[in-house]
Amino acid sequence: MKPLLLSSCAIFATASALALGSHRHHHFHRRDTIENEDGLKINVVTVCALGDIILSEKECEEGIAAGRLRYADSPVSTVIPTSSAAAFFKAKAKPTSYITSVTKAETTAKVEPTSSSSSSSSTPEPSTTSKQAQSSSEASSSAPTSSIPQGIDTDFPENLPCHVFPSEYGAVAIDYMGLGGWIGVQAMGSTSAAGYDNIETMVSSLCSGSECCKEGAMCSYACPAGYQKSQWPAMQGATGQSVGGIQCKNGKLRLTNSAYSTLCIPGTSKVNVTVKNNLSGSSAVCRTDYPGTEAMTIPIDTQPGKEYPLACPDEADYYQHQGSSTSAQYYVNSMDVAVEDACVWSNGDQPVGNWAPLNLGVGYKDGRAWLAIFQNKPTTYARLNFTVELVGDNMSGKCKYSNGQYCLGDDYDNCNENDGCTVSVSGGDVAFVFSDE
Repeated sequence: MKPLLLSSCAIFATASALALGSHRHHHFHRRDTIENEDGLKINVVTVCALGDIILSEKECEEGIAAGRLRYADSPVSTVIPTSSAAAFFKAKAKPTSYITSVTKAETTAKVEPTSSSSSSSSTPEPSTTSKQAQSSSEASSSAPTSSIPQGIDTDFPENLPCHVFPSEYGAVAIDYMGLGGWIGVQAMGSTSAAGYDNIETMVSSLCSGSECCKEGAMCSYACPAGYQKSQWPAMQGATGQSVGGIQCKNGKLRLTNSAYSTLCIPGTSKVNVTVKNNLSGSSAVCRTDYPGTEAMTIPIDTQPGKEYPLACPDEADYYQHQGSSTSAQYYVNSMDVAVEDACVWSNGDQPVGNWAPLNLGVGYKDGRAWLAIFQNKPTTYARLNFTVELVGDNMSGKCKYSNGQYCLGDDYDNCNENDGCTVSVSGGDVAFVFSDE
């Protein structure tokens, strides 16, 4: 399959990024500003893609220089007029429910700390299997959960054949990815003292369903809402790539992180973070697979009137990237975009997937949860078509997105178009509340 150079044009402004939301994505998105024939300023974003995979700038340039890759005969260019977004969202709406919603009234247990994706810094506290088993068994009182998901606290047996997706052990199969239920499969090309190199990210066009998790590959999976992946190897990418999941080894699925005996672990119990959908329609919230492919492939299909737990990583006790602690990043898609369109890498022809308008940053560090709402820049300056507001206990301030503005201050009187806003929370309950404009 030959690579394409995809160019997507959008008439949006530019600005800087919010620190909490700056997740380490190793993908190439070159941005240039041109003037069209009508004198309008247009931001042109160029990405290098091989099929469904967005390549890093280094991978793209090295592949072309070595003759392994070549440019397509012509680039693919699209324009995203904001007026067409509503029609697209309506056309794409499909009734789906990949992760079940839960209600606060049925909460019964308690969640222990753990974490997930984006970047900061600190060193990890040692974890143990016994500590994890306790935290999993206590998983429902801090996050709103009607019951502990099937197999979530069951030790993984390490005797499953690689073609069997481990649904009975808490993992959630995402079948629309076409990878046999996995959200990402990384085939390791070689190893060195620096780590794994020549990593190939599998796509459905390169493998066949249950056969995608092949010998030697790291096979990544989604967990239920309120939980996060516990497995990643100590050896990571030689040039900074993150690697995550369980490994197909000698034909069997094997754990890669001996600190945990189960596949999924809850977020911190110190703060209860949720998404509450008060919209008239659905909204797909997609967490980044990190460590792993770094694509936003972990779906929560939020439905009107429902509340969903978000796994909030305790950054002292989760994945470390090159010595720095990590937090979680969630992509928020506009109303009525189906999860199979929202929680996948897209080519930028519509503001969905990695081009979704808005991000949420979630992490626990130094005794407080740090929560952010921010624009998905510089990838896109498209606007979300509903309001997102942080509401809850013990918050350091206010934070809200509404009508294209990110606002903070006692009366939401300090607003900006692109920088977003961040609050810290010392404990209790806090929700990202979605509501109609």
